[in-house]
Amino acid sequence: MAEAETDIGQLSPTQQEALQQYLAVTNQEIGEAIPLLQRSQWNVQIAIAKFFDGEGPDPLAEAIPQVAARHENLQESLLASEFNRRAPPRRDRTDPAPRIVPQPSVPHGTPWLLGLLLTPLNWGWQAATVLLRTVLYALSFLPAAIRPTLFTTRLSNALQSGSGRRMLMPRDAAARFKREFDEEHGENDLPFFEGGLAQAHDLAKKELKFLLVVLLSPEHDDTAAFVRDTLLAPDVAGFIRDPASNIILWGGNVLDSEAFQVAREYTCTKYPFSALVCLTPKEGSTRMGIVKRLSGPMPAATYLSELQGAVEKYGADMAGVRAERSAQQFARSLRDQQDSAYERSLAIDRERARERKEAATAAAAAEKRALEAAEAAALRAEKGEQWKAWRATQIRPEPPASDKEIVRVALKMPEASGAGRITRRFAQDVPMEELYAFVECYDVLSGGAAAGSSSSSEKPEDYNHKYMFRVASTLPRVVYEPSETETMGATIGRSGNLIVEAIEDGAEE
Repeated sequence: MAEAETDIGQLSPTQQEALQQYLAVTNQEIGEAIPLLQRSQWNVQIAIAKFFDGEGPDPLAEAIPQVAARHENLQESLLASEFNRRAPPRRDRTDPAPRIVPQPSVPHGTPWLLGLLLTPLNWGWQAATVLLRTVLYALSFLPAAIRPTLFTTRLSNALQSGSGRRMLMPRDAAARFKREFDEEHGENDLPFFEGGLAQAHDLAKKELKFLLVVLLSPEHDDTAAFVRDTLLAPDVAGFIRDPASNIILWGGNVLDSEAFQVAREYTCTKYPFSALVCLTPKEGSTRMGIVKRLSGPMPAATYLSELQGAVEKYGADMAGVRAERSAQQFARSLRDQQDSAYERSLAIDRERARERKEAATAAAAAEKRALEAAEAAALRAEKGEQWKAWRATQIRPEPPASDKEIVRVALKMPEASGAGRITRRFAQDVPMEELYAFVECYDVLSGGAAAGSSSSSEKPEDYNHKYMFRVASTLPRVVYEPSETETMGATIGRSGNLIVEAIEDGAEE
């Protein structure tokens, strides 16, 4: 794998693009694709043709004579001849099995002048055909004993073939062959491939199976006997159907265009014709070769023996390639599993890193908010003390007891202040907020610091003081708000017993 990656890194952009196009069509291993493209001069079409049709001998290499200087003595000649006698004979190279794709026929119109000259002959042929068909129809009513069967059959076939056999697509042609085969020879279990020879060729190459090509000619006298006694013999049919044989059966009628091309390319000289095709890895990694030809009628035992011998001979090579592909598939699957596990582990690590980063960001934000809140609280407390020092200087002095326009208030201070119960006189026209300010600034007033700080204390800017207590009467219970418009005389009267209750920040009254 490392060598393949190194080769890919050393390729030019044009060669890498050609490699990607070739792999997209053939799905071949990279280690085998690069040498094939190099032998094809990086021509994708030539490489694909070699992959499907097999690599034949190089014409250029065969044209160059392999001449080598001979420098040997008598002893070397004797040793070389002895070695050549002991060396095992080399297995003959099989004929290539090309991938045959039927070409559509192009109709050519007859020139109008020639058609005009041949019109009388055409009319005469049609008239003769009608007459012969009438005669054949009349002869069909004769008894079988006196009916000229051979003559009428040959003449009927000639008349039917005179109109031509319609060319079909490979899949439709295969279905027609199977239907005619069943009609002629009865129902059978032969697993004919339902498609063209090119598709069967590709399937056998991909799945490493043998391709058995059977070509039949309806006009041949031995066709019926060959099918009945050989091809449909239980032993032969069972061997073809056996999954362990790894055989794909394709049949064709030579009257069809595709089967006729197959007969010409496979060098068919006698019918019925059978050819066994398979991958020949020792002759080329992608080469399909014809490993056995069976021409003419033969006994079922001979036919089966020839097929079995070819399968056994080349089955070992196929098994080796199959094992190699399985190992490559296992290695590829193992790499995919390792890559998948690595990706999952990497995703988990990334998720954990993201969670840690989010947690650190959230902790930093919370710490920042806590610090800002502490700074705001400290600033507010500082401004609160400054406000108390300023507000203490703004409270009116206590009027004398002889003054008639006063309000006498007895306040029970909170226990946390330690002031206990205090009594104070206020002017009747002072607002209720004055009472709240007196309670808030009582510690400053009782300490005697108001007079000393009257000149230095100023009201803090951007500060709105909030009283964290409320003043209420007990019987009946009435809560007095720190209003700046309502006076103490109008709200409390001439006297009152009040309590000061501490409240929590944000609590409702």
